[in-house]
Amino acid sequence: MLRGFLDEWEDGLLKEIRFHGMGGQGAVMGALILAEALFSEGKYSQKIPVYGAMRRGGSVTVFLRIDDKPIRRTCGIYEPDCIVVLDPLLPKFENVTEGLKKDGIALLNNPKPPEEVDLGVEVSTLATVDATGVSIEVFGERAIPITNTTMLGALSRVTGWVKLESLFEPIKKTFPGRIGERNVIAARMGYDRVKVMKREV
Repeated sequence: MLRGFLDEWEDGLLKEIRFHGMGGQGAVMGALILAEALFSEGKYSQKIPVYGAMRRGGSVTVFLRIDDKPIRRTCGIYEPDCIVVLDPLLPKFENVTEGLKKDGIALLNNPKPPEEVDLGVEVSTLATVDATGVSIEVFGERAIPITNTTMLGALSRVTGWVKLESLFEPIKKTFPGRIGERNVIAARMGYDRVKVMKREV
């Protein structure tokens, strides 16, 4: 009975995204920016962060739901429609694809083209963007690269779930002044540079 009610309630736009990152890369902040961008487009969103043992440098997972109506589901996301991996090393140490739907989308921070990436599972859409390289170009060398806004720009192009331009105001609100302008540039670069491979699964 309850399951039927939830299915009826959430049978519209509902999409579930799971962000994977390391502390300091901005996974939580990126999800918040995305949530605000979606709100500006008249959509509903829900963000749930999950931290590892140590926040900075430890693993961070963020759940984000998108719908065109209020969202009542509050559990974790175990069968995401999309995963966004902010750190290129994470897939070697964590099962970032766990539960990812076969018709799902995997967006990775990886300098390789998607045709050269083996995730260990088949997905309908595999996309890569060198977000670390963009961070170096835009922000300079850093101990922990800033990859979140680049990944958001790439996500906009790969999924079409949010407009690129809708990200700009939340980015500038989150990062006032020159740093905000640089993050907008990073988002544009992510949008322009992401490489996408689609296949039947």
